[in-house]
Amino acid sequence: MASIELRQVSKIYPGSAAGVKDIDLSVADGEFVIFLGPSGCGKSTLLRSIAGLESITAGDILVGGSSIASTPPEKRNFGMVFQGYALFPHMSVRKNIAYPLEIRRKPQPEIDVRVNEMLDLVQLKGFADRYPHQLSGGQQQRVALARALSFSPRVLLLDEPLGALDRKLRSDVQEQLKDIHNRVGTTFIYVTHDQEEALTMSDRIVIMNRGKVVQVGNPVELYERPRTAFAASFLGKSNFIHLKLNLG
Repeated sequence: MASIELRQVSKIYPGSAAGVKDIDLSVADGEFVIFLGPSGCGKSTLLRSIAGLESITAGDILVGGSSIASTPPEKRNFGMVFQGYALFPHMSVRKNIAYPLEIRRKPQPEIDVRVNEMLDLVQLKGFADRYPHQLSGGQQQRVALARALSFSPRVLLLDEPLGALDRKLRSDVQEQLKDIHNRVGTTFIYVTHDQEEALTMSDRIVIMNRGKVVQVGNPVELYERPRTAFAASFLGKSNFIHLKLNLG
């Protein structure tokens, strides 16, 4: 059964054309799916709607066949990673990762074991007692990822998580993120406007424009067989042949 299913999902903001409209999409358990599109296309709105941070105007969102459209975000058991990291500056790396487990009232021995597992997963075992301001941007992002995965969420949602990193660091963290996905097997839904990022990291790409899904497919399929001029041009360098049709 699909991990997440969107049925005719719309989010319309009053007095604005922005948002998303009539989105149908299924994301399989364990998939790495990327929402790709230009700024303002609705990809972050759709991600926030899945997270429950935005209430949808119409349609339904299902997990395991059950609707979660009216479920508050804290009850959805989804992890979330933001571009700005959102780490607690007064907490050490260890305490940041432990926080989701502490608010779920897990026993301390279980918390200690899980935090160590997460530190090992993101290769930060030697940084457990440091504070966010003592870390590089890439290290902070890995702490945010470890915190979001610490409570074993059903789905991990990532909203342009590498947007604040320089290109070299982005490339390094992309590889680490893909490796982590392969190791944990959690469903990842990831938002970006970076075509290269989408093509190298995802199992499937959802190309969006003006609040609608333009095309869905794996990277090779979309690159070699785009259905529209927008999809072809947005995925990189493409050749367009202009024809004049003579009907006479």
